[in-house]
Amino acid sequence: MSILKIKGHELLPFGLDCKPVMDAYLQQANLDTSDYTFAANYIWLTHLSGFYTIIEDTFCFFVLSNGDLSMLLPPLGQKDNVVRAMQACFRIMEENNASSANTKVEYLDETMLGWFANDVEEGAEIFDLFADYVVERALVDYVYECEDLIGLRGNAYATKRNEINKFTRIHPNHRVELLDPTRHGEGINTLMNHWISERMKYLPTDQTDWYIDGIHFERQAVKRMLRDYKALDLIGLVILLDDRLAGFTVGEKINAKTASVIIEKTDFNVLGAAQFIFREFAKVLAHEYGVTHINVGDDMGFENLKKVKLSYRPSQLIPKYTVYKRQG
Repeated sequence: MSILKIKGHELLPFGLDCKPVMDAYLQQANLDTSDYTFAANYIWLTHLSGFYTIIEDTFCFFVLSNGDLSMLLPPLGQKDNVVRAMQACFRIMEENNASSANTKVEYLDETMLGWFANDVEEGAEIFDLFADYVVERALVDYVYECEDLIGLRGNAYATKRNEINKFTRIHPNHRVELLDPTRHGEGINTLMNHWISERMKYLPTDQTDWYIDGIHFERQAVKRMLRDYKALDLIGLVILLDDRLAGFTVGEKINAKTASVIIEKTDFNVLGAAQFIFREFAKVLAHEYGVTHINVGDDMGFENLKKVKLSYRPSQLIPKYTVYKRQG
């Protein structure tokens, strides 16, 4: 991938070699949002070209799609530097882009939003940012306390406990192992193929094209995850029923106390597998890595996914925003 030169800045290819650089700036930000990690962006960046540069001592991460640049994250760094760098980043995008529709910064964390506009009205969906920008509320991240996911106490979690009990009763010989790409890679790919096949059976015909595109990106993300698992400092578990892999989950530590779930898949036909592996992953993250909270990301705007994530009773919802340059 070649270097882009725009407005006196060199935009370098976003690859594994820039992980230490991005990690250093992420530590300065120290946020709990799931998008603010190297691995989360690297794994899912399979259909776009990524570029980065350092502006005002901040890490600026751009993606190129159909010739237009946008940003999947705001500049990362100290508060005063971020505010200054944001303006330079918009100038880069404006210089490059043929259309203003893609000139935007996505996934602005609510904490960082306060750096720009201290008088934001609580619950506002869209509002002005200074005189030059417009900010729109997009999705929210769902964050849980590990102890809630491990204990599953009370009536609110009765269904989850029942599903896990069914799983352990029907599959007394199940095993849980730490994910090893060498030993488990073939089983994970087989499960992905099976999962796709089962999902297609119940897919409305008017969603087929959209779903096929999404599955291609997800399959590529899984391949990238397996290929670069150790380099990305990922943490994962698998469920084995005898020697058949029936589920896997992969995440990482966002910071000292919060971890994320990046990808999770279980066999549709194995009742309770999803609930079981989620609880077991919470145990590992809490007991082995000292994590107190788990962020499972947003619901991508899907109502069914929203219901599932709400059913686990999140302790916190982290709003994320998209920033546009005001036109006219």
